[in-house]
Amino acid sequence: MQSRRPVDAAPPRSPAPVSTEPEQAPAPVPWHRRRPRTLLAAAAALVLLVTAVAAFQWGASTSGVPAAKPSPSKSAERPPTIAEIHDALLPSVVSVHVQAKDKQGGTEEASGTGVVTNADGTILTALHVVRGATLIEVVFADGTRTKAAVTGSDPSRDIASLTPAELPELLVPAVLGSGGAIGDTVIAIGDQLGLTGSTTTGVVSGLNRSIKTEDAGELDGLIQFDAAVNPGSSGGPLVNDRGQTIGIVVALANPTDAGTFIGVGFAVPIAAAVAGGTRPPLL
Repeated sequence: MQSRRPVDAAPPRSPAPVSTEPEQAPAPVPWHRRRPRTLLAAAAALVLLVTAVAAFQWGASTSGVPAAKPSPSKSAERPPTIAEIHDALLPSVVSVHVQAKDKQGGTEEASGTGVVTNADGTILTALHVVRGATLIEVVFADGTRTKAAVTGSDPSRDIASLTPAELPELLVPAVLGSGGAIGDTVIAIGDQLGLTGSTTTGVVSGLNRSIKTEDAGELDGLIQFDAAVNPGSSGGPLVNDRGQTIGIVVALANPTDAGTFIGVGFAVPIAAAVAGGTRPPLL
């Protein structure tokens, strides 16, 4: 979505009484009457010993070593919050500004979003954002503004890669992921409606979608999602709940000509986007 075109994306007890009478020693018990009790006590002790040994063996592993206690499950770890994901991704997101000739021979301006996907500074964006541009500038999160050139494109995916002329002092490539299932939480980050770094959330609504767009033609294999996107969001990252970029936003669906979001957005899966960005540019 660029700004210049709509897209078809128990109470206490009392103390026991104390007797004041002198205690009397118990009468001696004949030896023959004490012996059964002694044998009974010995037998009870033996039973307890056997029980203890059995319990030890039951809790031991087959090698004779006591079984280890289970370690805490990794699934119990707290997932990152949306705010944490935003903070982690924002340094990887860039604003894309372009100038192009309009049909009357004048100059028109448009904007979109991009995301740094490689340590060499490669930026992925939507091809329709930069198609026909006479000038492309990108602005990094730290304010670094520099010209950029299209160095790869895939019209069948509406994907382009940009190489900036200058890199910021600190370059932070996005962490790339894969997959995604219907119902998974996703976050979209981009300059929708010119509002830099806007962050919205939703879920994956569908997979392997095919659509027709005004500028890019027919696109397929897309991720459908309902995180809000609008003109200016195109080229921005679609991120999972672990902070991994799983797609590049390329379109929204709207049955009217308004070109604004009504709940259906689309993204190219990141693997396909990366592959498309390595192809020679074809504008």
